[in-house]
Amino acid sequence: MRLMFLGDVVGRAGRKAVVERLPGLVDDLGLDFVVVNAENAAGGFGITEEIAQDLIDAGADALTLGNHSWDQREALVFIERQPRLLRPANYPKGTPGKGANLYVAKNGARVLVVSVMGRIYMDPLDDPFAVAEREIAACPLAEQADAIILDVHAEATSEKQAMAHHFDGRVSLVIGTHTHVPTADWQILSGGTAFQSDAGMCGDYDSVIGMEKDEPINRFTTKIGRARFEPAAGEATICGLVVEIDEATGLATRAEPIRLGGRLSQALPRF
Repeated sequence: MRLMFLGDVVGRAGRKAVVERLPGLVDDLGLDFVVVNAENAAGGFGITEEIAQDLIDAGADALTLGNHSWDQREALVFIERQPRLLRPANYPKGTPGKGANLYVAKNGARVLVVSVMGRIYMDPLDDPFAVAEREIAACPLAEQADAIILDVHAEATSEKQAMAHHFDGRVSLVIGTHTHVPTADWQILSGGTAFQSDAGMCGDYDSVIGMEKDEPINRFTTKIGRARFEPAAGEATICGLVVEIDEATGLATRAEPIRLGGRLSQALPRF
Protein backbone atom coordinates (compact mmCIF):
# COMPACT_ATOMS: atom_id res chain seq x y z
CA MET A 1 0.00 0.00 0.00
CA ARG A 2 1.28 3.46 -0.85
CA LEU A 3 0.36 6.61 1.08
CA MET A 4 1.16 10.28 0.50
CA PHE A 5 0.96 13.15 2.95
CA LEU A 6 1.20 16.75 1.70
CA GLY A 7 2.14 19.62 4.00
CA ASP A 8 0.17 22.79 4.74
CA VAL A 9 -1.55 24.20 1.64
CA VAL A 10 -1.06 27.98 1.71
CA GLY A 11 -3.35 30.27 -0.25
CA ARG A 12 -4.33 30.24 -3.89
CA ALA A 13 -0.86 29.31 -5.15
CA GLY A 14 -0.75 26.22 -2.96
CA ARG A 15 -4.30 25.21 -3.83
CA LYS A 16 -3.67 25.60 -7.53
CA ALA A 17 -0.55 23.44 -7.40
CA VAL A 18 -2.26 20.66 -5.46
CA VAL A 19 -5.48 20.67 -7.48
CA GLU A 20 -3.59 20.62 -10.78
CA ARG A 21 -0.94 18.03 -9.91
CA LEU A 22 -2.55 15.68 -7.41
CA PRO A 23 -4.65 13.64 -9.89
CA GLY A 24 -1.53 12.87 -11.94
CA LEU A 25 0.50 12.01 -8.85
CA VAL A 26 -2.16 9.56 -7.69
CA ASP A 27 -1.92 7.75 -11.01
CA ASP A 28 1.84 8.04 -11.59
CA LEU A 29 2.85 6.99 -8.06
CA GLY A 30 0.10 4.41 -7.63
CA LEU A 31 -1.18 6.10 -4.47
CA ASP A 32 -3.83 4.29 -2.45
CA PHE A 33 -4.46 7.06 0.07
CA VAL A 34 -3.67 10.80 0.27
CA VAL A 35 -3.82 13.16 3.24
CA VAL A 36 -3.43 16.93 2.84
CA ASN A 37 -3.03 19.47 5.63
CA ALA A 38 -5.28 22.33 4.51
CA GLU A 39 -5.49 24.69 7.48
CA ASN A 40 -4.00 27.62 5.51
CA ALA A 41 -5.81 26.96 2.25
CA ALA A 42 -8.23 29.93 2.34
CA GLY A 43 -6.15 33.05 1.89
CA GLY A 44 -3.58 31.63 4.28
CA PHE A 45 -6.04 31.33 7.15
CA GLY A 46 -8.41 28.39 7.58
CA ILE A 47 -10.52 26.57 5.03
CA THR A 48 -13.88 27.01 3.34
CA GLU A 49 -16.31 24.30 2.27
CA GLU A 50 -15.72 25.04 -1.41
CA ILE A 51 -11.94 24.75 -1.04
CA ALA A 52 -12.27 21.54 0.96
CA GLN A 53 -14.38 20.03 -1.80
CA ASP A 54 -11.92 21.15 -4.49
CA LEU A 55 -9.07 19.35 -2.69
CA ILE A 56 -11.18 16.22 -2.19
CA ASP A 57 -12.24 16.23 -5.83
CA ALA A 58 -8.55 16.46 -6.81
CA GLY A 59 -7.78 13.26 -4.92
CA ALA A 60 -7.36 14.03 -1.21
CA ASP A 61 -8.90 11.25 0.88
CA ALA A 62 -8.61 13.23 4.13
CA LEU A 63 -7.85 16.84 5.08
CA THR A 64 -6.29 17.82 8.40
CA LEU A 65 -6.32 21.21 10.12
CA GLY A 66 -4.44 22.90 12.97
CA ASN A 67 -4.28 26.16 14.89
CA HIS A 68 -6.08 28.02 12.07
CA SER A 69 -8.99 25.55 12.02
CA TRP A 70 -11.65 28.16 12.75
CA ASP A 71 -10.27 31.26 11.01
CA GLN A 72 -13.05 30.81 8.46
CA ARG A 73 -16.09 30.70 10.70
CA GLU A 74 -18.08 28.56 8.26
CA ALA A 75 -15.74 25.68 9.13
CA LEU A 76 -17.45 25.40 12.51
CA VAL A 77 -20.61 24.40 10.65
CA PHE A 78 -19.59 22.44 7.58
CA ILE A 79 -17.02 20.30 9.39
CA GLU A 80 -19.97 18.45 10.93
CA ARG A 81 -21.14 17.28 7.51
CA GLN A 82 -17.73 16.70 5.94
CA PRO A 83 -16.23 13.48 7.34
CA ARG A 84 -13.03 13.92 5.33
CA LEU A 85 -12.13 17.09 7.24
CA LEU A 86 -10.41 16.61 10.61
CA ARG A 87 -9.51 19.21 13.25
CA PRO A 88 -7.03 18.38 16.03
CA ALA A 89 -8.45 15.67 18.28
CA ASN A 90 -7.20 17.40 21.43
CA TYR A 91 -9.56 20.36 21.14
CA PRO A 92 -11.87 20.42 24.19
CA LYS A 93 -14.92 18.19 24.38
CA GLY A 94 -17.83 19.76 22.51
CA THR A 95 -15.72 21.30 19.72
CA PRO A 96 -17.39 20.71 16.34
CA GLY A 97 -16.08 17.98 14.12
CA LYS A 98 -13.80 15.02 14.76
CA GLY A 99 -10.07 14.64 15.23
CA ALA A 100 -9.82 11.05 14.02
CA ASN A 101 -11.63 8.92 11.48
CA LEU A 102 -11.32 5.55 9.77
CA TYR A 103 -11.37 5.66 5.97
CA VAL A 104 -11.30 3.09 3.17
CA ALA A 105 -8.38 3.46 0.77
CA LYS A 106 -8.53 2.83 -2.96
CA ASN A 107 -7.18 -0.68 -2.43
CA GLY A 108 -9.83 -1.44 0.20
CA ALA A 109 -7.49 -1.01 3.19
CA ARG A 110 -8.74 0.65 6.38
CA VAL A 111 -6.77 3.81 7.14
CA LEU A 112 -7.08 5.62 10.46
CA VAL A 113 -6.10 9.29 10.32
CA VAL A 114 -5.51 11.13 13.60
CA SER A 115 -4.79 14.85 13.95
CA VAL A 116 -3.36 16.39 17.12
CA MET A 117 -1.87 19.79 17.93
CA GLY A 118 1.24 20.29 20.02
CA ARG A 119 1.35 22.44 23.14
CA ILE A 120 4.87 23.92 23.11
CA TYR A 121 4.56 27.56 21.89
CA MET A 122 0.99 26.71 20.79
CA ASP A 123 -2.50 27.04 22.26
CA PRO A 124 -2.66 24.97 25.48
CA LEU A 125 -5.05 22.26 24.33
CA ASP A 126 -5.54 18.85 25.94
CA ASP A 127 -2.50 16.56 26.17
CA PRO A 128 -1.79 15.43 22.56
CA PHE A 129 0.01 12.28 23.72
CA ALA A 130 -2.93 11.10 25.80
CA VAL A 131 -5.48 11.98 23.13
CA ALA A 132 -3.53 10.24 20.36
CA GLU A 133 -3.12 7.24 22.66
CA ARG A 134 -6.89 7.11 23.13
CA GLU A 135 -7.65 7.26 19.41
CA ILE A 136 -5.02 4.70 18.43
CA ALA A 137 -5.96 2.29 21.23
CA ALA A 138 -9.58 2.40 20.03
CA CYS A 139 -8.53 1.34 16.52
CA PRO A 140 -5.24 -0.59 16.74
CA LEU A 141 -2.91 -1.19 13.85
CA ALA A 142 -3.21 -4.63 12.23
CA GLU A 143 -6.53 -5.15 14.02
CA GLN A 144 -9.16 -2.52 13.22
CA ALA A 145 -6.81 -0.46 11.01
CA ASP A 146 -4.52 -1.56 8.17
CA ALA A 147 -2.60 1.73 8.35
CA ILE A 148 -2.52 4.67 10.79
CA ILE A 149 -1.39 8.20 9.95
CA LEU A 150 -0.76 10.67 12.79
CA ASP A 151 -0.48 14.37 11.87
CA VAL A 152 1.28 16.30 14.68
CA HIS A 153 0.63 19.99 14.08
CA ALA A 154 3.29 21.54 16.28
CA GLU A 155 5.93 24.23 16.55
CA ALA A 156 8.64 22.31 18.42
CA THR A 157 10.63 19.66 16.59
CA SER A 158 11.31 17.97 19.94
CA GLU A 159 7.59 17.47 20.56
CA LYS A 160 7.11 15.93 17.12
CA GLN A 161 10.09 13.63 17.52
CA ALA A 162 8.95 12.55 20.97
CA MET A 163 5.51 11.76 19.58
CA ALA A 164 7.05 9.66 16.80
CA HIS A 165 9.20 7.61 19.15
CA HIS A 166 6.33 7.20 21.61
CA PHE A 167 4.13 5.61 18.92
CA ASP A 168 6.90 3.84 16.99
CA GLY A 169 5.71 0.40 15.96
CA ARG A 170 2.05 1.26 16.58
CA VAL A 171 1.36 3.58 13.65
CA SER A 172 2.41 3.64 10.01
CA LEU A 173 3.40 7.30 9.79
CA VAL A 174 3.96 10.20 12.18
CA ILE A 175 4.27 13.42 10.19
CA GLY A 176 4.82 16.96 11.45
CA THR A 177 3.06 20.03 10.08
CA HIS A 178 2.81 23.76 10.93
CA THR A 179 6.30 25.21 10.38
CA HIS A 180 5.96 25.23 6.56
CA VAL A 181 9.59 24.20 5.96
CA PRO A 182 10.35 20.61 4.90
CA THR A 183 12.88 18.93 7.17
CA ALA A 184 15.51 16.51 5.90
CA ASP A 185 15.00 13.85 8.57
CA TRP A 186 12.57 11.50 6.81
CA GLN A 187 13.29 8.00 8.07
CA ILE A 188 11.81 4.73 9.25
CA LEU A 189 12.21 4.37 13.00
CA SER A 190 13.42 1.17 14.64
CA GLY A 191 9.89 -0.08 15.26
CA GLY A 192 8.78 0.44 11.65
CA THR A 193 7.04 3.82 11.82
CA ALA A 194 7.86 6.35 9.08
CA PHE A 195 8.59 9.86 10.35
CA GLN A 196 9.44 13.37 9.18
CA SER A 197 9.58 16.33 11.58
CA ASP A 198 7.80 18.62 9.11
CA ALA A 199 6.31 17.90 5.71
CA GLY A 200 6.76 21.52 4.64
CA MET A 201 4.10 23.45 2.76
CA CYS A 202 2.41 23.51 -0.60
CA GLY A 203 2.97 27.16 -1.38
CA ASP A 204 5.29 29.81 -2.79
CA TYR A 205 8.70 29.60 -1.08
CA ASP A 206 9.70 33.10 -2.30
CA SER A 207 8.00 34.27 0.88
CA VAL A 208 8.03 34.22 4.66
CA ILE A 209 6.45 30.80 5.36
CA GLY A 210 4.07 31.33 2.48
CA MET A 211 3.22 35.00 3.06
CA GLU A 212 4.27 38.02 1.00
CA LYS A 213 7.54 39.21 2.52
CA ASP A 214 7.00 42.93 3.21
CA GLU A 215 4.57 42.76 6.12
CA PRO A 216 6.33 39.99 8.06
CA ILE A 217 9.62 41.87 7.67
CA ASN A 218 7.93 45.09 8.78
CA ARG A 219 6.54 43.46 11.91
CA PHE A 220 9.90 41.94 12.82
CA THR A 221 11.74 45.22 12.34
CA THR A 222 9.22 47.71 13.77
CA LYS A 223 6.88 45.62 15.96
CA ILE A 224 4.02 47.56 14.33
CA GLY A 225 1.47 45.95 12.04
CA ARG A 226 0.73 48.02 8.94
CA ALA A 227 -1.25 45.56 6.83
CA ARG A 228 -2.68 42.08 6.95
CA PHE A 229 -0.65 39.08 5.89
CA GLU A 230 -1.28 38.03 2.29
CA PRO A 231 -0.26 34.68 0.76
CA ALA A 232 2.56 34.87 -1.77
CA ALA A 233 1.26 34.33 -5.27
CA GLY A 234 4.23 32.90 -7.16
CA GLU A 235 4.70 29.34 -8.34
CA ALA A 236 4.19 26.91 -5.48
CA THR A 237 6.24 23.90 -4.48
CA ILE A 238 4.32 20.77 -3.49
CA CYS A 239 6.01 19.26 -0.42
CA GLY A 240 5.30 16.05 1.43
CA LEU A 241 6.22 12.45 2.01
CA VAL A 242 5.35 9.22 0.19
CA VAL A 243 5.38 6.05 2.28
CA GLU A 244 5.14 2.41 1.27
CA ILE A 245 3.35 0.20 3.81
CA ASP A 246 3.65 -3.53 4.42
CA GLU A 247 0.06 -4.71 4.08
CA ALA A 248 0.65 -7.57 6.52
CA THR A 249 1.87 -5.39 9.40
CA GLY A 250 0.75 -1.84 8.57
CA LEU A 251 4.32 -0.62 9.16
CA ALA A 252 6.49 1.34 6.75
CA THR A 253 9.02 -0.27 4.46
CA ARG A 254 10.08 2.84 2.56
CA ALA A 255 9.69 6.62 2.83
CA GLU A 256 10.73 9.26 0.30
CA PRO A 257 10.13 13.02 0.12
CA ILE A 258 8.25 14.73 -2.68
CA ARG A 259 9.01 18.31 -3.78
CA LEU A 260 7.63 19.46 -7.10
CA GLY A 261 7.55 22.88 -8.78
CA GLY A 262 8.64 26.26 -7.54
CA ARG A 263 12.01 27.19 -6.06
CA LEU A 264 13.12 24.24 -3.94
CA SER A 265 15.26 21.37 -5.16
CA GLN A 266 13.02 18.80 -6.80
CA ALA A 267 12.43 15.35 -5.37
CA LEU A 268 10.20 12.69 -6.88
CA PRO A 269 9.89 9.29 -5.20
CA ARG A 270 11.18 6.35 -7.23
CA PHE A 271 9.34 3.23 -6.22
